[in-house]
Amino acid sequence: MNSLSPVLRRLAARLALVGAVFALVFVVSSPVSASPQTLKRSVENLLLWPFDLVLSPVVAGKTVYTNLRDIDDSTAVKVAYPVPGFAFVTFVQAGSATIRGLTGLIEFLPGLGLLFFETDLDPLFDPPNDSEALVDFENPVLNLKFGVSYTSSGY
Repeated sequence: MNSLSPVLRRLAARLALVGAVFALVFVVSSPVSASPQTLKRSVENLLLWPFDLVLSPVVAGKTVYTNLRDIDDSTAVKVAYPVPGFAFVTFVQAGSATIRGLTGLIEFLPGLGLLFFETDLDPLFDPPNDSEALVDFENPVLNLKFGVSYTSSGY
């Protein structure tokens, strides 16, 4: 037999629910310095990957030109490399831009979840942060970095 009446059980359940909501609000919102870095990186990737995709041929041309100028290769390589090299680097750039957009999508929900905590996820796709780019303007709200050279080393 139940010793509590249905009215008391409902009251106890409601009080428990209110207590849980208060505990959740005060515990979750207690960190004073939250880190929006994961969400910021996700939004940057989602907004800027189309620019990387469109600029793939430009970045590929710049990369091929720089490699021909800076690397001491034979004349045969300098004659044979530009056309297939340009095509290869263009496809690598386009594929990497697409991966940038997908990682922005993947990091969005964890970024929202980590918004109220001091922690941050490591980037799933590091080259947009580490490599050189045609446009690189950092500011506190959104880092405008696009035309990223995914085939150059940022290290």
